[in-house]
Amino acid sequence: MTVDPKTLAAYIDHTLLKPDARREAIEKLCFEARKYGFYSVCVNGQWVSLCKELLDGTPVKVAAVVGFPLGAGKSEVKAFEAAEAVEDGASEIDMVLPIGSLLDGDYDAVRNDIAHVVEAVSGSAIVKVIMETGFLSDEQIVAACKLSEEAGAHFVKTSTGFGPGGATVEHIRLMRASVSPSIGVKASGGVRDAQAAQAMIEAGATRLGTSSGVAIINGIQGSSTY
Repeated sequence: MTVDPKTLAAYIDHTLLKPDARREAIEKLCFEARKYGFYSVCVNGQWVSLCKELLDGTPVKVAAVVGFPLGAGKSEVKAFEAAEAVEDGASEIDMVLPIGSLLDGDYDAVRNDIAHVVEAVSGSAIVKVIMETGFLSDEQIVAACKLSEEAGAHFVKTSTGFGPGGATVEHIRLMRASVSPSIGVKASGGVRDAQAAQAMIEAGATRLGTSSGVAIINGIQGSSTY
């Protein structure tokens, strides 16, 4: 499969989640998202209102991370964080599920945690559930996908980029097979070039989270129009 630059750009959540990110870098992120036509910018909650202001009048959406990057906060705190991000202008929430609870097999706790966030932003934002696949067996990935869908989430997502490993083609295929067609699959973590991006899409990813969006698009032959 060969994807043209504009088509591929529309898959990308242009991401900057480093703790030392400063205003100038966030401004650059938004400028690049507008220039290249990325689907969204994905940022920490501190920056949501600035991104919303900078992207006003454009089709670029603002996504905020919640419970990031550990997923170990209280569900009520995650729900509050998500609601505050929506109030500031986010239309997408990328939340980290409680990884320890999943590893313990406490599926009710995982489902309820996700549901808290989904309910907090219902009708105002979509929710993507980050499961940090590098910690998980295939069976646990399948379980996390099913729990996410049961809780009302709209996407399942591989990784934070801060944990072990990242997105793999095998995990994307497994996740795609584990949720209904209406649920999106986001590949995040280690997607750094056009070849990797296209491989994830071929495997079933409907969104790509990456801080390398500009390099990915500029690496496609024929993308000089950018």
